Amino acid sequence: MGHGMAASALRGGHRVWGHDINEEQAARFRSLGGEAGSLSDHAGELDAVAVVVLNAAQTETVLFGAAGMVPQLRAGAVVLSCATVPPDFARAMEARCAGHGVHYLDAPISGGSVKAAEGRLSVMASGTQAAFSAARALLSSIAETVFELGDAAGAGSAMKAVNQMLAGVHIAAMAEALTFGMTQGIAPDQFLEVISKCAGTSWMLQNRAPHVVEGDYTPHSSVNIWPKDLGIVLDIARQAEFAAPITAAAMQQFLAAAGMGLGSEDDAAVAKVYARNAGLTLPGEG
Repeated sequence: MGHGMAASALRGGHRVWGHDINEEQAARFRSLGGEAGSLSDHAGELDAVAVVVLNAAQTETVLFGAAGMVPQLRAGAVVLSCATVPPDFARAMEARCAGHGVHYLDAPISGGSVKAAEGRLSVMASGTQAAFSAARALLSSIAETVFELGDAAGAGSAMKAVNQMLAGVHIAAMAEALTFGMTQGIAPDQFLEVISKCAGTSWMLQNRAPHVVEGDYTPHSSVNIWPKDLGIVLDIARQAEFAAPITAAAMQQFLAAAGMGLGSEDDAAVAKVYARNAGLTLPGEG
């Protein structure tokens, strides 16, 4: 998603430096017109930094680690923190950035790699009006919809937790329904054709079921995302003394998929857990 966002920002007329621990990704972005040079050489020139990583620990490393960005930024620059993180973490990062005169926008994203590449993400954002103002030019290049959810960090991450609760449950439910249908003689392609046009559908079903039908688990969003994201959801639920049994059940299916060695596959591969348990053969598996 970071690569797609960077490409969208580039199309939006911005000068963009794209950096990744995978140098091949960074080189691919430079071939599209991304700027060359290390971040430390150019940090003081930047108006905005979008951090698109896996989790809170990686976000904190990028912002305040040994080569952290925030101390290098000019006063008035803004950080867009796009990973799924706990709301308390977002609030802590906002306070630390403010100590350096840097704005922080709690800005988790939704839409996947395809919408990131099209500049059509949804952003669930919260932060000060100054942070929104500083981020506006970048947001206009990468997002189709920006939800302004409050004047302080935390609200954006809370909304993303709600979204991820539903998204993870819907993917697991799609896998369960598709493979249940197979036990009744319903082929996966027939399941997709019919259910995608009936009341039982969801955006995740329409987006992920084709991966199963095609037997293509090239990761757009990997299995390994979900133990982390649903883990955040369940941690928040425990703190709120809120029971979330359906989320917990979905979590177990993603953990089972990771335990089968499917962690780096597309998250639709959770269907393989159900197929294994029921002795079914999915498309593309012989």
